[in-house]
Amino acid sequence: MTIDFTAEAAAIGAELTALRRDLHRNPELGLDLPFTQQRILDALEGLPLEITLGRELSSVVAVLRGGRPGPTILLRGDMDALPVVEATGLDFASTNGNMHACGHDLHVSGLVGAATLLAAHQDELAGTVVFMFQPGEEGQGGAKIMIDEGMFDLAGQMPDAAYAIHVAPGVPGTFVTRPGSIMAGANTFHLTMHGKGGHSSRPQDAVDPVRPLLEFGQAVYSMITGSFSVFDPIVAEVTLLDAGSAVNIIPSTATLGMSVRTLSPETTQRFPELATRLADSIAAAHRCTAEVVWNEQYPVTVNDAAEAAFTLETLTETFGADRVVNAPDPVMGSEDFSYVLEEVPGAFVFLFVTPEGVDPDTAAVNHSPEVLFDDRHLADQAAALATLAWKRSQRG
Repeated sequence: MTIDFTAEAAAIGAELTALRRDLHRNPELGLDLPFTQQRILDALEGLPLEITLGRELSSVVAVLRGGRPGPTILLRGDMDALPVVEATGLDFASTNGNMHACGHDLHVSGLVGAATLLAAHQDELAGTVVFMFQPGEEGQGGAKIMIDEGMFDLAGQMPDAAYAIHVAPGVPGTFVTRPGSIMAGANTFHLTMHGKGGHSSRPQDAVDPVRPLLEFGQAVYSMITGSFSVFDPIVAEVTLLDAGSAVNIIPSTATLGMSVRTLSPETTQRFPELATRLADSIAAAHRCTAEVVWNEQYPVTVNDAAEAAFTLETLTETFGADRVVNAPDPVMGSEDFSYVLEEVPGAFVFLFVTPEGVDPDTAAVNHSPEVLFDDRHLADQAAALATLAWKRSQRG
């Protein structure tokens, strides 16, 4: 059975836009999103869904059981905003000091739309669809918390496939995905050099930790180019430096922090090993000791090859080849949908939604206080999610 979800989504487009703009006016941060959670519950009211709320976070999991046997499909939309003061000038802009600067208000609204569309065809639906409304994507790992709370158990079986759509600036209405790694793993590397404090006029009586710290900050870039393949790249940037409290004091410690993006589990494991060895050798040469703290924040987001191919084929059939791109390369941003894709084969998809009249090449990017997302594409976003779930359920 074939259903034209694009036409049905267009009929509810105004409702989805109203929901998105209400969420945009009232952005919330982190794991505790009471307003957003209640708006989701209000929007889902009356649909034939089994709803479970999170215990440690304001998540919503809604399960739709089809009238026919079939697989279990998971669809994700993240809910949280960012601590960014909005500067868009929109008449529905936030005024509370936070902003949906990554488009999660569209993700929630699009997922509500998919639930509405699929619920209207519950009797014909094969299998089960799980709608995952997730807080805490922006650094708190909300997806992992939801998994740990038993989200996968709510449908009665592990999902057979999982899909998510993320908006971004670009040629409007274009869907982009790829097989394999699509987004990088996010990691942090913190180094503290321990020395011996003293007077700046008598460095011979102190053990200066600043010198080895600065030396490491330069040497680590050479280590990366000399130790890792250009075909499995790493992006590492020193973004934090801290040492000393006065210009005439040699401090006893000096620290730096690095953001490290990786595209494979192998490089994620190897980087801290080599960087720690480098830090120890430089510290020893300066009579200091090195203390390293490595944190793997989010894993690499890896699309299953078969599910990515299915997604590209389905979106092409639905929206036309001119609106679907098989990306040649991954991006170095990160996503905690990676935790879902570690457990379930699936695909993560970008949807470009730059407004008409704005040059996609110079448009403000995600996390900018000036970024603009055109909610006229919400109906297609909802239709894309519903179509992926529907056609995947037909395959068994």
